[in-house]
Amino acid sequence: MTQPLRIAIAGLGTVGAGVIRLIETNGELIARRAGRPIEVVAVSARDRSRDRGVDLSRYQWVDDTAALVHAGDADVVVELIGGSDGPALTLARTSLSAGKSFVTANKAMIAHHGLELAEVAEAKGVALKFEAAVAGGVPVIKGLREGAAANEISQVFGILNGTCNFILSKMESEGRDFAEVLAEAQALGFAEADPSFDIDGVDAAHKLSILASIAFGTRPAFDAVAVTGIRHVLAADIAEAAALGYRIRLVGVGEAGPHGLFQRVHPHLVPLDHPLAHVTGSLNAVVAEGNFVGRLFFQGRGAGDGPTASAVVADLIDIARGEFGPPYAMPAASLTAAAPEQASERRGRAYVRLHVADKVGVLAEIAAAMRDAGVSIESLMQRGANADGSVLVAIVTHEGPERCIAQALEKLESSASVLGRPMWMHVLGG
Repeated sequence: MTQPLRIAIAGLGTVGAGVIRLIETNGELIARRAGRPIEVVAVSARDRSRDRGVDLSRYQWVDDTAALVHAGDADVVVELIGGSDGPALTLARTSLSAGKSFVTANKAMIAHHGLELAEVAEAKGVALKFEAAVAGGVPVIKGLREGAAANEISQVFGILNGTCNFILSKMESEGRDFAEVLAEAQALGFAEADPSFDIDGVDAAHKLSILASIAFGTRPAFDAVAVTGIRHVLAADIAEAAALGYRIRLVGVGEAGPHGLFQRVHPHLVPLDHPLAHVTGSLNAVVAEGNFVGRLFFQGRGAGDGPTASAVVADLIDIARGEFGPPYAMPAASLTAAAPEQASERRGRAYVRLHVADKVGVLAEIAAAMRDAGVSIESLMQRGANADGSVLVAIVTHEGPERCIAQALEKLESSASVLGRPMWMHVLGG
C-alpha cells in the first residue's frame, strides 16, 4: 500500500475543523487524486474542551504548538492559527527548518515573512504552499504560478476582501449608510468585532502583495502598498456612482512597468460593463493580464470554512504528488527587488466628492482650484442642502496626472467653504 501523507494541524477554528471534515468526507476521492491517502495524525489548539463538530479523539493532541513539528511522525504541518508573527511564524520557521513541508492560509504572515520562509523551504527541499491565503477557494495563486507561468503578466487587480464587498453591495442594493451595514455584517459574522483590517484595506493589501510577487517575479513588498479603505464611503457616493453608470468596489491593483512596481488598494468606480462591477456579496474576484493568454478572470468565495479548507487540501494533494516547486513561481534568489512606482505621474480619471457650504461662489471656487492645478472637469453635480446647511458636490475628471488632483484637493481642504475632508476615488480603467 502507498504510504499516506501524514499531516499535523495547528489551529482548529472553522477552517481547521473544515480541513478535517473535508478529508473525512472526500477521503477516497482525495486519495485517488493525490495518488495516496492523506491522513491527519496530530492537532493543536488552545482549548481541548471546545466542540468543533468533528471527532478529534483519533488524533494525537499537542498542547505546545511548536512541538507539533515532531508529533505523529508528520510529513506536513498545516498552520491555521493566523497572525503575522507569534506562534504562527515560530511554527513556520521550526517546521521548515526541520525539513517538514508547510501549508498555511495566513496571508499576513506570508505578506510579511514569505520571502524568508521561501528561502528556507527551497534550501531544505520541502514545500511551502499558501493557496488559501488569497481569495479562499479561488485557485488564483495556482492559476498565476502554474497556468499562466509562460506569460509575462502586466497587471493583476481585483476584489480581494469579501467583507468590504458585502458592505458595498448592501449599501448599493438597499441605499443604506456604511455604519448600519457594517453592524449587520458583524452580526452575520462577515466582519470581525474589530473590523479595521478589513474596512481599512489592510487585509486586501496583504493579498495584493502576495499576488504581485507571484505575477511579476518581484520580492513581496507589503510596505509599498498604498492603502485606503471604505469607511468614508457614503450612501450618497454609491448613488452618484450609479447615476454615472458605475459601481463602487474596493480594488487592489498591481502593475509592473518601466517605472517600477505599483501596488494600491483603494475604492474605485467600476464601469457597469466591467466584470468586477457584477461581483457582489462576499465574493472575491481577480483579473490578470498576460501577454499571450490575454485576460484571465477568477471568481469565487473568498472566505469561510469550505472554500478555505478546499484550498488547503488542494495544496496537500500537490505535496502528496511530489509537486513542490518554488513558492513564488521562481526561485526566491531570482525575485527582483523592484522599486515602488510613485502614483503622482500616473494618469487616470477620478471621482471627487466634497461637502461644501451652501452659498454663492463656492462652485466657482472649486472650478478655479481644479483649473489652477491643471485638472479638467468632465462633469460636476450639486445635490440639495443637508441638515447642517451643506451641499454635496460630486466631480468626475477627465484623464490626467494624479498629482494634479492631489494639488487641487490640498488647496480646497484649506478653504473655509469646504466642510470636512474630500473623498477621492479612482475610475477603473480610466
